[in-house]
Amino acid sequence: MIAGQVTEDGQPIIRLTLGGRSWLAIVDSGFNGDLELPNALRGPLNARFRGREPWLLASGQSVEEDVYSVQFPFDDRIVDAEATFAPGDTILIGTGMLWSYRLTIDFVARTVLLERAA
Repeated sequence: MIAGQVTEDGQPIIRLTLGGRSWLAIVDSGFNGDLELPNALRGPLNARFRGREPWLLASGQSVEEDVYSVQFPFDDRIVDAEATFAPGDTILIGTGMLWSYRLTIDFVARTVLLERAA
C-alpha cells in the first residue's frame, strides 16, 4: 500500500525514495504510459534505450519521445517499466503502472491511496 495526499491545487501525489533521495510523484490518470522520470534518475535506474515512440497528448498533438526500460522500485518490489525522461524534479506515475492497483483519491479528505489488488 502507498499513501499520499491531494495538494492545495488538486494534484494527487505520493513520495518515492529513489537514488538516495525522496521524490515527489504525481499520480496522473490522464497519462496512459508507465513513467515520466527526471533526467537525474536515468543513471541510478540503469535505463536501457528501447527506441522512439509516438505519444498522443490530451491536446491532440502528437510527439515522439525516447523510451527506456527501467527496473523501478515501487511498493516494496521491483517493477519492469517503460519510462521517458524530462528535465525537472517530479515523477509522473501513469496508468500503465496502476493495472494491479486500486486507486482511491478523496479530494474532500485530501488523501491518496494505492492498494495492490489481491
